[in-house]
Amino acid sequence: MKKLMVLLAALLAYAGMAFAAVNINSATKEQLEALNGIGPVKAQAIIDYRTKNGRFKMLDDLKKVDGIGDATFEKIRADVSLTGTTTAPAGSKTSAAAPKPTPAPRADAKPAPAPTAPVTKADGKAASAPAAPAPKADAKADVKKADAKADEKKAAADKKAADKKAAAEEKKAAADKKAAEAKK
Repeated sequence: MKKLMVLLAALLAYAGMAFAAVNINSATKEQLEALNGIGPVKAQAIIDYRTKNGRFKMLDDLKKVDGIGDATFEKIRADVSLTGTTTAPAGSKTSAAAPKPTPAPRADAKPAPAPTAPVTKADGKAASAPAAPAPKADAKADVKKADAKADEKKAAADKKAADKKAAAEEKKAAADKKAAEAKK
């Protein structure tokens, strides 16, 4: 009987950890930012490291990410996991009073289904309907779009700089020509 109780306690403790943790192998940038001490830059560094090197094998692998040292790792150690569903940890930035604004829908996202009236039982009480599954985010496509957008911005900036340089050279050439004519 004692073994059964110990097993049950261990199972509950493990389940509690799974429900209060951010899965570093699948969490989004926003979910990573919910961790104490992780901002947008470190969250992106975690995602970049994960993209480049694959799944984290051990929690200590987080220390290999740029910007995450022993102090930051100790702050988040209890709130991260390698498996399970990501949920916002207790006391996280996202569980504070002000909720984060919802992002704009992606251009390729399917429209949300129209809301329906609540279902009621014969006794007049509301019946719970199963929740619709959330659409899966295509992280790789989002990264590619962001990279393409960054490349477009860089190309535009390079073109602007080249145009400015060409205009300056034309102006200098015109000034040199005028000075040469004035000497004659």
